[in-house]
Amino acid sequence: MDGNDVKSAGKCPVMHGSLTQTAATVTDWWPKTLNLDILHQHDKKTDPLGEAFDYREAVKELDFDALKADMKALLTESQDWWPADWGHYGGLMIRLAWHSAGSYRLADGRGGGGKGNIRFAPLNSWPDNGNLDKARRLLWPLKKKYGNKISWADLILLAGNMAYESMGLKTFGFSFGREDIWHPEKDTYWGSEREWLPPSDTRYSDVSKPDTMENPLAAVQMGLIYVNPEGVNGQPDPAKTALHVRETFARMAMNDEETAALTAGGHTVGKAHGNGDASTLGAEPEGADVENQGLGWMNPNLNGKATNAITSGIEGAWTAQPTKWDMGYFEMLFGHEWELTKSPAGANQWRPIDIKEEDMPVDPTDPTKRVMPMMTDADMAMKVDPIYRAICEKFMADPAYFDDCFGRAWFKLTHRDLGPRSRYIGPDAPQEDLIWQDPIPAGSTSYDVEAVKAKIAASGISNADLIATAWDSARTFRGSDLRGGANGARIRLAPQKDWEGNEPARLAAVLAKLEPIAAETGASIADVIVLGGNVALEAAIKAAGFDVAVPFTAGRGDATAEMTDADSFSVLEPLADGFRNWLKKDYAVSAEEMLLDRAQLMGLTAPEMTVLIGGMRVLGANYGGSKDGVFTDRVGALTTDFFVNLTDMANSWHPVEGGYELRDRKTGAVKFTASRVDLVFGSNSILRAYAEVYAQDDAGEKFVRDFVAAWTKVMNADRFDIA
Repeated sequence: MDGNDVKSAGKCPVMHGSLTQTAATVTDWWPKTLNLDILHQHDKKTDPLGEAFDYREAVKELDFDALKADMKALLTESQDWWPADWGHYGGLMIRLAWHSAGSYRLADGRGGGGKGNIRFAPLNSWPDNGNLDKARRLLWPLKKKYGNKISWADLILLAGNMAYESMGLKTFGFSFGREDIWHPEKDTYWGSEREWLPPSDTRYSDVSKPDTMENPLAAVQMGLIYVNPEGVNGQPDPAKTALHVRETFARMAMNDEETAALTAGGHTVGKAHGNGDASTLGAEPEGADVENQGLGWMNPNLNGKATNAITSGIEGAWTAQPTKWDMGYFEMLFGHEWELTKSPAGANQWRPIDIKEEDMPVDPTDPTKRVMPMMTDADMAMKVDPIYRAICEKFMADPAYFDDCFGRAWFKLTHRDLGPRSRYIGPDAPQEDLIWQDPIPAGSTSYDVEAVKAKIAASGISNADLIATAWDSARTFRGSDLRGGANGARIRLAPQKDWEGNEPARLAAVLAKLEPIAAETGASIADVIVLGGNVALEAAIKAAGFDVAVPFTAGRGDATAEMTDADSFSVLEPLADGFRNWLKKDYAVSAEEMLLDRAQLMGLTAPEMTVLIGGMRVLGANYGGSKDGVFTDRVGALTTDFFVNLTDMANSWHPVEGGYELRDRKTGAVKFTASRVDLVFGSNSILRAYAEVYAQDDAGEKFVRDFVAAWTKVMNADRFDIA
């Protein structure tokens, strides 16, 4: 044993902090460092199924009927370790599906149930998701049995659908096809708070004005899916709560009728849990000890009785028959007057005045006992708010209409981020086109592509305008909820045609020349726009001295105004586009951070983002013809000049009003101007490493081929038919 062995004898062999999150990260040491992790958060290296596995093909081999039958059986097989309310897990599974899907937000399309993200932190340990770890564990036998033919994302949402069907609702339908992720979306912004359930004021400039909530957030507090069920900041006031319910659900893509239907339908079955002292519960899943095996909120007083469960702290059912789909929610809410009270766990809730014992629900464990029903502040909002009340009265007058409205709203909730109807899989996928699915008719593939390209080349449109128009059409794609993109050519429709970032006057002039070409050749306008970009790109490649074809697949369709929910599309408007060196205005967030956000939504990697920036600059595709970042005297040729001049130590960079200047070190002469987005590719150590690859003398052809691949990826991002 040498000296080092003697000194280390008996010590822990692990360097503490090196393998855990206790060590300071790069961004801890240098908070202003641009964090590129958001571009790497779904690295395929974490996928245990391997790159060859295609879930969307595997699920087609699933025995759908057998799985649904097994699911319905599971719902009524109460387990001693987590007993079911009234012997039925329906309410629990509905909450699991709802909270999985309910993290979706319209502003950036992130969240939602489409990836099974609720399995991971932070969502698996949000206070509002308490005890949903038990629901997922109850589903494990089905996941185990059907294996890789069913993803967790599909299984979780299917559980909610089957729960409703088992309790009497005819659902609108269900589609399979959601692929699981394999680690947390840790870089999704859920809010700046560093504690659970802080006052709502932290994410509002004025909490009395719900529309002042910070974008892109939708929930009122850190750790909640929607609103605080006890009232704004835990203070009961149904009228105020109604305003927050309206804003929150609108940010999750729901209108007033859908909101009222979901609230009523969600609370027609199941119950809330708060029958005991919440302080006795164990830590949440991420904070629990290893012997709990991923389960959290352990209840030492459960004693195998559903009655003793504690989750939200609110206690009781909303209806007299909580395992039956009926009109009981409305009968209870509007059939009684209500008074404020406290649950056994100390939570604010409402109870009916002078209710008869026979109108109460039975105890979830002991059917010989009747227990008091309850309403949350959000439920009372349905009665107090005049708009919600009118909608509820319409539902009460027409139960079939309520069933249909809820079924459609539930379907929207659970399918909002699955993409267009063409992606739906399974025998229960509905055939009706819904406006929120952004429908697009099929396009032609029978026209002469080369003839179209020739007409575009002879149109007199500049290559820079062709590149910019194709890019602007495609850049709206969001991988978060599979909306936007070039397919549909919605860039020619309101609201996109009028967006500042699309340079409306320039866009109108380009479309005025491209639309006749589409009409003459039988191609869709969507295809012609993309082909225009390809024509310009191929010319730029030749100008750089290379002969590389740009791939193209015909078949895009042209959407109409009637197929377009203009209000819903307004959230896709870019506020910044670093690829075209444009900011709508100055923001608290830096331009380079906004570039990362856009790149991640478009599904780009850091190398792809880098090569696109360098190419778009030398192509002269900047917004408004800006010269910032155009580090070349060969504008229009697809060269590596952006990277060569950025990394050339014969140059130096200097801040000036409105941006930066590149100057010759010896003479001081100004050679180029730049934005922060341009310079970050030289200042950030990771991005500089990528930039240096393309600045090398032997990088010319590699750069062209890499740019073409990244460009084609962007143009085809929404071509789910060829993915």
